[in-house]
Amino acid sequence: MTSNGTVKVEVGLGDRAYDILIGSGLVGRAGEEIAARLPGIRVAIVTDENVARAHLDPLTASLDKAGISSTAIVLPAGEKTKSFAHLQEVVDGVLAARLERRDAVIALGGGVIGDLTGFASGIVRRGMNFVQIPTSLLAQVDSSVGGKTGINSTHGKNLVGVFHQPRLVLADTDVLDTLPAREFRAGYAEVAKYGLIDRPDFFAWLEKNWQEVFSGGPARTEAIAQSCRAKADVVARDEFETGDRALLNLGHTFGHALEAATAYDGTRLVHGEGVAIGMALAHRFSARMNLASPDDAARVEAHLKAVGLPWRMADIPGELPDAERLLAYIAQDKKVSRGALTFILTRGIGKSFIAKDVPASEVLAFLKENHPG
Repeated sequence: MTSNGTVKVEVGLGDRAYDILIGSGLVGRAGEEIAARLPGIRVAIVTDENVARAHLDPLTASLDKAGISSTAIVLPAGEKTKSFAHLQEVVDGVLAARLERRDAVIALGGGVIGDLTGFASGIVRRGMNFVQIPTSLLAQVDSSVGGKTGINSTHGKNLVGVFHQPRLVLADTDVLDTLPAREFRAGYAEVAKYGLIDRPDFFAWLEKNWQEVFSGGPARTEAIAQSCRAKADVVARDEFETGDRALLNLGHTFGHALEAATAYDGTRLVHGEGVAIGMALAHRFSARMNLASPDDAARVEAHLKAVGLPWRMADIPGELPDAERLLAYIAQDKKVSRGALTFILTRGIGKSFIAKDVPASEVLAFLKENHPG
């Protein structure tokens, strides 16, 4: 912890290592933190309309105070912004501002803005500096860390992108106070995920302390820091997801399929909710395959239900495509290799593992059993 109460987590990638700073008031200190690491730069700030209203002026003032000139690119809010059209808008905006390769692009927003901005900064001028200022819980604990960037395709989620690491991540805990309750809950699914992957003590701590995490204060900072440490450890071991990093996809294979099945309609399902249902399904499927106890699946479902997250497909409003169509979405997912289905399954709480060559017939039967139709 630094002198001003900020927690620092380092992502250890050798000469590309960077800090994640977690604490209060970091938007107001962004200029000095960025200037200390990237002196003499100019920046483009990419944000969305909702975030801009709350946080763009304080960020711009902080940059001005540090002598950093900035231009803002404000996009529509929502998952559908992760598109080729808005990628072009960001790239053109950065080039129109005459920013050079040594300058930086700042993502001020949630996971959508972070993913899109990271991709743009990774390809414009063949790669520019990139700073993440995540404004949602989901982005602070997951998508802002690790350098996975991208946009969605009509074929599925996050299928187009690059690995491009940020130079700095500023996770201001104060900005979470402006989040709608649904968005905070959705981000909490990614926090719980770290406990379910390989930190059973953390999951047990969350079961006891989740209400304090939701209400703010030290427990919230601790949960974010623990999540960032967990992700930083995995990224340092496996930056390009050739091995262990795939564990971070716990719940995501089912979750991404459900997002695609709802056409990325945020009124029906947002990413963290898809992950929550996906984690419950992964534990239930593991029990079906006699890998884990049904009691573990019930425990995961009970915790998700307690915090107000959806935990089964029936919790998604509206009709879903049939099980065969859901399986087709799963088969399009990036976790597929040469047509074989790969899932993150579990042998118990905090005992996740990469399961390759999962029979499609077993997955289809499971989807039929759990389909609300």
